[in-house]
Amino acid sequence: MIEGLNQKFVNVTPPAAIKDNASFATTTVDTKGWGFVTFLISLGATDIALAALKLQESNDSGMSGAADVSGADYSVNSTLPTATDDNNLFAIHVDCRGRKRYLDLVFTAGDGAAGTFGSAVAILSRPKISPSSATDRGLTGELAV
Repeated sequence: MIEGLNQKFVNVTPPAAIKDNASFATTTVDTKGWGFVTFLISLGATDIALAALKLQESNDSGMSGAADVSGADYSVNSTLPTATDDNNLFAIHVDCRGRKRYLDLVFTAGDGAAGTFGSAVAILSRPKISPSSATDRGLTGELAV
C-alpha cells in the first residue's frame, strides 16, 4: 500500500466569501477508525488577526457538551494568525488515542475593515482499516501516477 493513500480528507471549511467579525462554517470530523488527524488551515487575504482558532471535542456528532482540546488553541498555546499572515498555512496535529470521537474547528475572523478569506481541511491518517477507494478517502476523484 502506498502510504499517501492511507488517508482520508474532510473539507472542514470550504472556500467561501470573506468573513469579518464572524465564524467560518465548519464540518465536524468523525475520527472513528483513525489514529491521527491534522487540521490544515489556509488563510487568504486578511486585514485583521483571527479572533479564534482552536479545536473542540465531543462524544456527540452534534458537538453537544463540546470541550476545548488542551494544547489545540492558538490563542493559548501560540499566537493567533495576524493581519500579516496572508496566504499562510497553519496546522493543528492531534493524536486521536484517548480523545473523544468528534472534533470540530473553531475558526473565527476578527473585526477588520474587510475581513479574512480562509479554508480548512482535516487529513485523517493511521487508519485501522485502509481506505480502498477515492470515496473512502473523502475524495470526489483522484489520480495516481
